[in-house]
Amino acid sequence: MTDTTAVSQELMGIAETVAREAGDLVREALGGSVTVAATKSSGVDLVTEVDQAAEALIRRRLAELRPEDGVLGEEEGWQAGSSGLVWVVDPIDGTTNFVYGLPAYSVSIAVARAEGEDPFAWELLAGAVHAPATGQTWTAARGGGAYADGEPITVGTPPQLATALVGTGFAYTADRRAGQAQVLAAVLPEVRDIRRLGSAAMDLCLVAAGAMDVFFERYLNPWDMAAGALVVTEAGGVVERLGEGVEGLTVAGPAALVEALLAVVRPVLR
Repeated sequence: MTDTTAVSQELMGIAETVAREAGDLVREALGGSVTVAATKSSGVDLVTEVDQAAEALIRRRLAELRPEDGVLGEEEGWQAGSSGLVWVVDPIDGTTNFVYGLPAYSVSIAVARAEGEDPFAWELLAGAVHAPATGQTWTAARGGGAYADGEPITVGTPPQLATALVGTGFAYTADRRAGQAQVLAAVLPEVRDIRRLGSAAMDLCLVAAGAMDVFFERYLNPWDMAAGALVVTEAGGVVERLGEGVEGLTVAGPAALVEALLAVVRPVLR
């Protein structure tokens, strides 16, 4: 094991520990009422008090365990550090599912070497995605592999695109959804079926474990995909992006399927 891999493994352990602690908070909150605290990009883009409390817990624990690192979180934004490492945090990925009592939501925590101003280009070192409703946890360390509940995972043997089960997700504003509908209309006749679970972090991990074949989604934020993307690549898959920043389209899975799906998507992407 190289020194870099050993460091990544240590960081993976921290990500998993803190994600599970935040998951405990989220799960316990289901025993009471869930209050929508605010909306963001549109009236259907929800933020709950639990999102806010979970991110506060994550930031507090990371400050204790890694005081020199920075944090980029969905709810509280950017907090600078001095180490060159940044934790990329989504306290509840799939808040709408959480509010409705559906189980597909997760805590996503990754850590990256932050070189440059584009979080999508940062080198991911470790990550964890924890699903509080089911207890599942996916983890990855750069150079150290990907795991589901501690067991190594690899992307599935890629089928033909025509028999692939494809995951996706949708944005929160009408204009963005209209464009996504056009892409979906092109993809749907070319594949076995589509799944929209509502948590991109979980979707990526399911692809890494072979439970879905390939995933695509536009308008993801760094915190939506950082941990899951590392799980995919460490499981032997690839993550490709068309476009820059949040406007970009992310496609993840076995290399052959990613290439085949990109061939369908490129002509209709606008």
